[in-house]
Amino acid sequence: MSITRLLGIEHPIIQAPMVGVSTPALAAAVSNAGALGSIGIGASTPAQARAMLAETRGLTGKPFNVNLFCHRPAKADAQREAAWLEHLRPLFDEFGAEPPAAIREIYKSFLDDPDMLQMLLEERPAVVSFHFGLPPDEWIQALKDSGIRLLASATTLEEARLVEQAGVDAIVAQGVEAGGHRGVFEPERGDAGIGALALVRLIARHTRLPVIAAGGIMDGQGIAAAQALGAQGVQLGTAFVPCPESAANAAYRTALRGGRAHQTRITAVISGRPARGMVNRLWTDLDTADAPALPDYPNTYDAAKALHAAASAKGCNDFAVQWAGQGAPLAREMPAAELVRLLVAEMGK
Repeated sequence: MSITRLLGIEHPIIQAPMVGVSTPALAAAVSNAGALGSIGIGASTPAQARAMLAETRGLTGKPFNVNLFCHRPAKADAQREAAWLEHLRPLFDEFGAEPPAAIREIYKSFLDDPDMLQMLLEERPAVVSFHFGLPPDEWIQALKDSGIRLLASATTLEEARLVEQAGVDAIVAQGVEAGGHRGVFEPERGDAGIGALALVRLIARHTRLPVIAAGGIMDGQGIAAAQALGAQGVQLGTAFVPCPESAANAAYRTALRGGRAHQTRITAVISGRPARGMVNRLWTDLDTADAPALPDYPNTYDAAKALHAAASAKGCNDFAVQWAGQGAPLAREMPAAELVRLLVAEMGK
């Protein structure tokens, strides 16, 4: 079955579910234009997620994707967390602020949230996608039995085979070029760092599932290249950040227009898991040779958010999290529906 028929869309384009950037308005605009919009609920409670679903449905009657985080639930470690906060203390001092007394698990993994599963079974969105891994087989079957189409990210052929074995409907092949968090299932084992084009070819050749290419794709020419290597569809994130419907603030949008868009790098020090973004002081001042062991994801993220809050209170945006992929300099500012139309037109050239 083609990816467009599988997902009930006209164009084989998915807007990535970027937590903190994607909005119901963005997802609806993309879906209304014939592609697949997405909302990220990985950092939400079931009640917040239900409200986001309702808001999106109020703006579109078309299918859209709801994304969940399937990371190993965080384990508190007071010693590691205290050491990390001490590592950040000089930066808090710079802004006349104290580090938090403790950091916390700021959101649950889907693996630890049966109430979120129940909400999805009740609301039955058209598409649900998984990042960082997979939920239990019985959860996958329950979602499929409810008529929900399922996608899951993979950064290696090994992960893609696990996705296929789990009964998911399609694989998002996330190349190392992609902005935001790497979908690596077990980051403690390292990251193979495979580029999107090689990964798409590997997965398309060795699995039977439709492949959706992700990472560095910003225009129709990139989409056509991915399709030539076996991708049935594509997922674009950074390309949609400058759209007026996104939640990106003015500083984020300005950075995408400037020199920092050419400087993206992967680090784990912001959240506790590897992620790619535009380099600022979060990269240069936190990711140092003498840095102590990181607390678990997403506990580490709590510290970074506190540091950004202290800095921004003094008018400094040098610690803002601005995820972006390697294709960031190719970003174009226009409404989401216009971008979808342009991408489709470019695909045929």
